[in-house]
Amino acid sequence: LPDIPIIALTATATAPVVKDMQEKLSFRKQSKVFQKSFARDNLSYVVLYEENKRAKMVEILKNVGGSGVVYVQNRRETKDVAYYLYQNGISADYYHAGRSGDIRNKVQESWIKNKVRIIVATNAFGMGIDKPDVRVVVHLTLPDSLEAYFQEAGRAGRDGIKSWAILLF
Repeated sequence: LPDIPIIALTATATAPVVKDMQEKLSFRKQSKVFQKSFARDNLSYVVLYEENKRAKMVEILKNVGGSGVVYVQNRRETKDVAYYLYQNGISADYYHAGRSGDIRNKVQESWIKNKVRIIVATNAFGMGIDKPDVRVVVHLTLPDSLEAYFQEAGRAGRDGIKSWAILLF
């Protein structure tokens, strides 16, 4: 469809990925790239060395109001950490690619509608999510790459209100 305008959107593409997207999609005007910095005035990045990461996570979530995401490494941890939060009086559910599509949709919808405050997830969660009022993103484990970290951390504070991205190691 040569006369139909095309736009490609991504939150965290590196320069080589942008170039590749433009080539693969046969963009005619490759100079039309609109990009913002990862830096946002309302988003504070915090890295903390902690012996007891789960206890620190609970402390953080009890001190920072609003909804949040806790990222963990694997599927088993999503369920374990969500239960740990529940035991500590924090509304939470878990999300990973191994759950049925129906369940994942229900969990995601409950979180988006603020019926569940915290979603504990693997990196399978978040693509296409644009919930503006996320106040905190906590990483209990290191993401696979710096780009993945910024993509996941950047889910906090999309409404411009003060928010935190916290990495516990």
